[in-house]
Amino acid sequence: MGLFILRRLGVMVLTALCLTFVVFWLTNLYPNLEKLAKTQGNFRMSDEAVESYLGKNGYLQPMPVKFGQWLGVLPGWTLEDGGIVTGKCFGSDTPEEDRRSFCGVLQGDWGFSTVFKDDVGSIVLTRLGLTGKLMFFVMLVMVPMALIIGVLAGMREGSKMDRSLSTFSIASTATPEYVSGVIFIAVFASSAFGLKWFKGSATSAMDSVTFENFTLPVVTIALYGMGYIARMTRASMTEVMTAQYIRTARLKGVKFSDIVLKHALRNALIAPFTVIMLQFPWLLNGVVIVETLFNYKGFGWLLVQAASNNDIELLLAVSVVSVIVVLVTQLISDIGYVYLNPRIRIA
Repeated sequence: MGLFILRRLGVMVLTALCLTFVVFWLTNLYPNLEKLAKTQGNFRMSDEAVESYLGKNGYLQPMPVKFGQWLGVLPGWTLEDGGIVTGKCFGSDTPEEDRRSFCGVLQGDWGFSTVFKDDVGSIVLTRLGLTGKLMFFVMLVMVPMALIIGVLAGMREGSKMDRSLSTFSIASTATPEYVSGVIFIAVFASSAFGLKWFKGSATSAMDSVTFENFTLPVVTIALYGMGYIARMTRASMTEVMTAQYIRTARLKGVKFSDIVLKHALRNALIAPFTVIMLQFPWLLNGVVIVETLFNYKGFGWLLVQAASNNDIELLLAVSVVSVIVVLVTQLISDIGYVYLNPRIRIA
């Protein structure tokens, strides 16, 4: 197991570097840099003024050099103009003894946001915490309900319960979040039906989560993801219930409830475990519509702001965090799958 984890970690680091470089290259294409210069200056800037701005801020260096400086494995750029020395890692008023040579991601410096006028690391951490809070409550509702629905549907294939629960699962997955979210707001948060049970905005939940302001966004996301997990659980449970050892247990007169709980359930949950782990990357970046609909300014909202405003440093940080979350969840998924399946562990 230790060797397996080391191999997976090596592949994960290499994959993260490759994907990060691709994102870095795309965000640092010249049209994006030109747009950044004109956004920070004015849109009537001449080509010479754009070149001057980009040169003074280190954007015209070769791509590998910029990437190494951003990572923090190469010393940051410096510029001397009229006896005044500035650089990536220090300002013109920084004492010489306090000037750093390396200031990249590895040193904990993610850059400065041109939109929010703040440190990128603190912005991402704050928004990531807000989305993490939303993800926690969504998983708390979605996973148990999906597993219960899938197990109940798969216990007796073809029964009325199976058909009813399968229909519900398909309907929930086929309904986009922006449709169910609007319906929930109209029914439970507006005066259209008179059922003002919940708030149609989750802005107040950013400071204090209550049942009233957080129920609708949580249910909207959980309902969409619940159907997929339930269908996978149902398919896995149906396959297990037709296995030879289950038929043998039935012939021996073992109670049906004992067959399900003691023999079939663990094997049936192996496949859904991977699907459940893959929900984390989706929840991190796929809740953009729900966060926008309920005015909840989390990580998905931050991704939209960074992309729409061409905030290169912030967009890079958001993309890298997304890549890391995907790779880490895949690693946990692989380890859990090996642990749950003795055949793979022995092999």
